[in-house]
Amino acid sequence: MSAPPDSLDPVRAELLRAARASADAVLERARADAGAVLREARATADAVLARARQLGTADAAAGAARERTGAAQDAWAAELAARGEVYDALRDAVRAGVRRALAEDPDARSAVTAAAREALGPGARVTATAAGDVSAELSGRRVDLSADALADRALERLGVRAETLWEPP
Repeated sequence: MSAPPDSLDPVRAELLRAARASADAVLERARADAGAVLREARATADAVLARARQLGTADAAAGAARERTGAAQDAWAAELAARGEVYDALRDAVRAGVRRALAEDPDARSAVTAAAREALGPGARVTATAAGDVSAELSGRRVDLSADALADRALERLGVRAETLWEPP
């Protein structure tokens, strides 16, 4: 025997169909929302990645600029040190040459002694050494015409022309 038809079967079937339709609609909205959230997240991630690349490129450029500046400063410092060494060697050589000329040439010593007297006057007390150094004093004034002083004055008169020492020949 079969069960008598239930009068509520059509109602149940309609409620089940409506529940399924509602569930399908909710599921479809959830999938659409999930897709939108995923697209938005990807767009945000792409923007963040692009900005990070820009910042990284800018940081790298700034770092490279700092490195170039540091290298240029180091090179300039090395060049200045080398120039100082060359100038010191030149000064030492000129001083030695003037010392040698004053020690070996009596006329040169006489000329320096005369220059000392002329600078301070005939009453100046002139002191000369065997090495050719000459100094003179009068009334608290002093003139140094030593070999080193003469050589240094000669180099000072070169002024900016001394820069030619570092130029290519």
